[in-house]
Amino acid sequence: MAEPTTTPAPLRDPLNETLQALQLEGSLYCQAELSAPWGLEIPPMHDSLMLLVVMSGSCQLRVGVSDPSALRSGSLVLLPRGTSFRVGSAADVATESLLDMPVQPVTERFETLRHGGGGAVSRVMCGVLQVDHAAAEQLLSLLPEVLVIDGWEDEGDWLQSTVRFIAQEAAQLRPGSEVVLTRLADILVVQAIRTWIESDDGQRSPWIRALRDAQLGRALAAVHDAPGRDWSVARLAKLAGMSRSGFSARFTDVVGVPAMHYVTRWRMQVARTWLRASSKPIGTVADALGYRSEASFSRAFKRTFGHPPSHVRTDRGALGDGPLMAPSTAT
Repeated sequence: MAEPTTTPAPLRDPLNETLQALQLEGSLYCQAELSAPWGLEIPPMHDSLMLLVVMSGSCQLRVGVSDPSALRSGSLVLLPRGTSFRVGSAADVATESLLDMPVQPVTERFETLRHGGGGAVSRVMCGVLQVDHAAAEQLLSLLPEVLVIDGWEDEGDWLQSTVRFIAQEAAQLRPGSEVVLTRLADILVVQAIRTWIESDDGQRSPWIRALRDAQLGRALAAVHDAPGRDWSVARLAKLAGMSRSGFSARFTDVVGVPAMHYVTRWRMQVARTWLRASSKPIGTVADALGYRSEASFSRAFKRTFGHPPSHVRTDRGALGDGPLMAPSTAT
């Protein structure tokens, strides 16, 4: 009698799952109709991602002390860490803070602005968004400070069509437009990140390269799914289908840190996300992440971020978004 066969579990795509975890929550959208000469200064938005879409016309973008960049209709700018920027009809035009502008509220999260000197008109949309997933935060931390995508370059049809749809919705502001604009912003952000990943090919991002690895990716996905499990190098190696020594060496070589260092850092990243998003007691978070006592959890958290977990709630601005693979004494 032939032995029964089993259908193998479908192969997982940890990188795709990470992109799926990029659930964005828009806190504010502003549709602006700007006539030359005009200049806007957008203040920094800590713990936020900022999006700028040029729906028509053109403008000049300046981030920090960098040289200005010319943007045209269909351009998309992503600032993953909420960096302050200036945008105007010309590089040398005087700017005013967006916070001081006489905006017109449309809904709780959507507003419009008309501003400028009466010349050539440009229409832009600004968005401030947040993420609430450790994998998404880690992915955003790998992106450059500012990511500019020109919708007229090769394979930019997706951007042009989405921008046209946004312009149509923003102009009409029908019932449900806020929901539509929010979903379209999600699409723009995910597509922009995917474009960067494909152009990067993982060469500058060991974490992405590890997610793409058939063996290491399985181990990483398991840790992401169940950070509180009692992980060990042996268990992770078994999931990867490798020997303990082979897995350990390859993980360190590709990711840049030992496997158990990664597990600890990931747990702390998840803990910070949970503490920001809920009022659960610290002890409950510690227990869910596999720590036998709140004290041991707090020590690990402080070794990782330099502050106790209580600071996440009492002083949210005190913690930076340190990269997951940064050197640490946590074990």
